[in-house]
Amino acid sequence: MAAILLIEDDLTFSRILDGFLSKHGHHVSVQNKGKDGLKAFNNKQYDLVLLDYRLPDATGMDLLMEMKNSNPDIPVVIMTSFNDIRTAIKAIKSGALEYITKPVNPDELLMVVKQALDKGKPAENGNTVVTSNNTFVEGKSSVAKQLTEFIRLVAPTNMSVLIQGESGTGKENVARTIHRLSSRSKGPFVAVDCGALSKELAGSELFGHVKGAFTGAMADKMGQFEAAHKGTIFLDEVGNLSYDVQVKLLRAIQERIIQPIGSTKEIKVDVRILTATNDDLAESVRKGTFREDLYHRLNEFKLDVPPLRDRGEDLYEFLNYFREEANRELGRKVKEFNKEVLALFQQYDWPGNLREMRNVIKRAVLLTTGDEVNMSVIPPEMVDGVKTMEQNKETNAPVYDLKALQEAQEREVIIKTLQEVRYNKSKAARILNIDRKTLYLKMEKYGIE
Repeated sequence: MAAILLIEDDLTFSRILDGFLSKHGHHVSVQNKGKDGLKAFNNKQYDLVLLDYRLPDATGMDLLMEMKNSNPDIPVVIMTSFNDIRTAIKAIKSGALEYITKPVNPDELLMVVKQALDKGKPAENGNTVVTSNNTFVEGKSSVAKQLTEFIRLVAPTNMSVLIQGESGTGKENVARTIHRLSSRSKGPFVAVDCGALSKELAGSELFGHVKGAFTGAMADKMGQFEAAHKGTIFLDEVGNLSYDVQVKLLRAIQERIIQPIGSTKEIKVDVRILTATNDDLAESVRKGTFREDLYHRLNEFKLDVPPLRDRGEDLYEFLNYFREEANRELGRKVKEFNKEVLALFQQYDWPGNLREMRNVIKRAVLLTTGDEVNMSVIPPEMVDGVKTMEQNKETNAPVYDLKALQEAQEREVIIKTLQEVRYNKSKAARILNIDRKTLYLKMEKYGIE
């Protein structure tokens, strides 16, 4: 039985979810506005948050960041339409645990809630040490073979590896595989999502703190570097770390020494550092937002993980792997995909990469009653998206579209303004003569990060 905070502006839909989850033994608190939801979140301890992305007074991304700043460990599930998959992937990058698409299937909702509650349980020792190994699907495409070759080449060394690729491409699986093939495989593998750490908590999370070091430090805390001693630490979205934390990280790499916040004691650590990003860290160095000396320390060897759309024949391997995985988790015996479904999957561009594919396949297996996945269990928005792509190719839509030109110009002005103020969104909004909410919505619309 869990305490769930549901933030959803659709009154009918929220009542349905409230009744359904309550029927299955959960205590549900329903809020229909973002501000009310945030207030409820700050006033009570919840086990899980179900958060609608589009709210009348805020975006789900704004609320997600606020919640993660005050409680980094709270599992948050984003609810969104299938058309907002790209947005959902961004939300996961910012700390959301999972996303679920509307209309919500009851069995799928229960499955996601159970998984979120299980993942939200803290480890017994209070940190995120992981010793189990995730399966790494090698693939048969040329890019996959090159990636596998590079992994096997660098794994036995002690080199720092920078893993670069789009969100959802499996960068953490690559890191786990490097650890598994290394001489440190019997040691801990500690994964840290730097994108979900607030500026205030990042130093404490990585290097620890002593009791009384700051407000809220009620006891000594072991940092993740110390927890990873004799093993591997994986820093996902490392580009999100603040400048102050970057300085401490550089020292930890150079001297193999950390100092918990508020302590005069120095602790020696023996860890291998693997990092990942879906941003261009070299560009961040040029902008001055990431230290050049730290970049070179982390980038002793770079691995580029290809997006799913570039992996050709690997598509079938991943489809079957996720089908078998879903069969095991859901107790099903789905054997294959029909030809129409496979053709659709080949045409689709998979913006969320492997993470999106896993969700789509799990949902399809859940809804399939026979042996074969057919089009009836594929999200209709996915079908419509492929049709739209094909229609655009056939019609050769004119480039000189007035609205498109205006939007392109607006996007360029926003990017230029953000660069001039070093991505200070408050300053940018004032210069552009719009409020912050409008700026965030336009950044989301134009894919500006």
